[in-house]
Amino acid sequence: MSSSIGSESDGLDTVIKILEKADIAQLTTEDLKGNLVSRPLQLQETDSDGNLWFFTQDPSPKAEEIRANPNVNVSVHDSKGYLSISGTASLTKDEAKIDELWKTSAAAWFEEGREDPSIALIKVDAHTAEYWASDEPRVATMFKIAKSAATGDTPNIGKTGIVDL
Repeated sequence: MSSSIGSESDGLDTVIKILEKADIAQLTTEDLKGNLVSRPLQLQETDSDGNLWFFTQDPSPKAEEIRANPNVNVSVHDSKGYLSISGTASLTKDEAKIDELWKTSAAAWFEEGREDPSIALIKVDAHTAEYWASDEPRVATMFKIAKSAATGDTPNIGKTGIVDL
């Protein structure tokens, strides 16, 4: 993928478009032995301040990892692109925020439903987002990759950049 130099606002628009369509994200933390651990989580919200919100159980290994080292990565993708978001995570049991974000789909992860005392939220304060995006149909992208493999060229299949959030 080639780098397309655009304005910071173009990059931010690309990040927002991918996040708007994102449903599941991979949250990567560092475990207590120093190993990176990724797990899929349903993205509940991206708020106006650029924070990402996820439900979790607390206590849990994930919660312990965040308390020990709050530096995390969140990766998401949709049909138009990929994001790698670096940020700082924190945990909250703010009842008002939990009520605001609660969906019936979240109940499946908590034995006592909304009344479960282990319900917590992970808030990721996003610092930077690296994106890879393409507006072309997937078949065109795959063709360019195949052609480049045959010719030895690097495919130009979209734009990439880093956005400070």
